[in-house]
Amino acid sequence: MDANEVIRQLKNIANDKRKKTNEYFFKTGKDSYSSHDKFIGVSTPDIRKIAKQVYKDFNLNQVDKLINDEIHEIRFCALIIIVYKYQKNKKIDSKEIFDYYLTNIKSVNNWDLVDFTAPQIIGDYIYHNQNKLNLLFDFSKSNNLWEKRIAILATFAFIKNGEFKTTLAIAKQLLNDKHDLIHKAIGWMLREIYKKNAEITKSFLRENYIKLPRTTLRYAIEKMDKQQRLNYLKGNFYVSN
Repeated sequence: MDANEVIRQLKNIANDKRKKTNEYFFKTGKDSYSSHDKFIGVSTPDIRKIAKQVYKDFNLNQVDKLINDEIHEIRFCALIIIVYKYQKNKKIDSKEIFDYYLTNIKSVNNWDLVDFTAPQIIGDYIYHNQNKLNLLFDFSKSNNLWEKRIAILATFAFIKNGEFKTTLAIAKQLLNDKHDLIHKAIGWMLREIYKKNAEITKSFLRENYIKLPRTTLRYAIEKMDKQQRLNYLKGNFYVSN
């Protein structure tokens, strides 16, 4: 199966109902964060299924046609293909795929494209090659929304390996960001740290409470019990539960 056949299959299983759902869900209206994007209406499980069928036989030159397409689901399929390739041959192809991702980073331009790929490729590679760590901090200072989300989401790979300081440093750097998608991403990562070490997340929330976007706080405290969540929402950190 070549790139043209992948595109044909994706278009064949697309449907208008899913298209309208995606357009609403991803906020494609004028001046919204996805106003640039075009959807045809394919579900994530269906995209994954096709990517899994072809990734072993696809080289990066074949991925090029998909990753540069204007259609969201086609770009998504390309990115899932390279995630599978990275995970399958991490010891052999990791640098090549990492470099390829960076070369095509302009195509990683919606939150799902970031979330399903940045931890798996950018985060994993940098965790194992920490001489590249400054790249995440550079992205966190970018004017590009998606690069900033990549910066914080990539640290999910660090959290999974029990390393939290990078996430906390980037989270702190992004606290003044105005975009809701960054607020959610920070809160999500703080919640993941909470699952492994609740006290570290609590300490971060206490120390940065004044600057915390409300959305970030709500995401971060989701795993607390009800009373503790209420206390943290009110800034009552030292009330016994």
